[in-house]
Amino acid sequence: MNKLEKICVFCGSSDGNDLAITDAAKKLGEIFAERNITLVYGAAKIGVMGTIAKSVLDNNGNVVGIIPNFLKKKEVVHLGLTELITTQNMHERKMKMQEESDGFIALPGGMGTLEELFEIITWLQLGLHQKPIGLLNINGFYNDLIKMLENMVRKGFLSMDNYSLLLVDSEPKLLLTKMEEFKTPQLPKWLNSDRT
Repeated sequence: MNKLEKICVFCGSSDGNDLAITDAAKKLGEIFAERNITLVYGAAKIGVMGTIAKSVLDNNGNVVGIIPNFLKKKEVVHLGLTELITTQNMHERKMKMQEESDGFIALPGGMGTLEELFEIITWLQLGLHQKPIGLLNINGFYNDLIKMLENMVRKGFLSMDNYSLLLVDSEPKLLLTKMEEFKTPQLPKWLNSDRT
């Protein structure tokens, strides 16, 4: 069983227009606080990001925000977090998120959310970390993305082993169970222990 004490959540800095997404973000925040899981996220007080952070904090949980200096504006950054880490750039931010977390969950979001999700799953595929990655498919938001990944498998661009690295569920508690039970894949044969 994987011990998930800190989970990084990737999600939108907008609210979107589906209230089921906002409700699920609140619920996930409540579950984190209840299970004493620290939320690691992008430090914004707006959008789905702000919703999950507020939910964790309102339920006496811990939240670590990580934000690059150029985004640290009053209207964006959440100043009431347990801990706020400032990085020099986006690359350093993602590295710090990876270092600080025991696992990752993607909620609905836009380009930035997808970029973060695919970078962290590529790092897992390459053996650069061994942490579980979950996709919370709220109200079918990621159905088309899942179909695209299945098409990549059919067309020979994605192996079933790598497709299976992404854990998917529509229920937060079931997704967390899958993440706890995740078994680390073997290091790819074409990478040595120095990752060179």
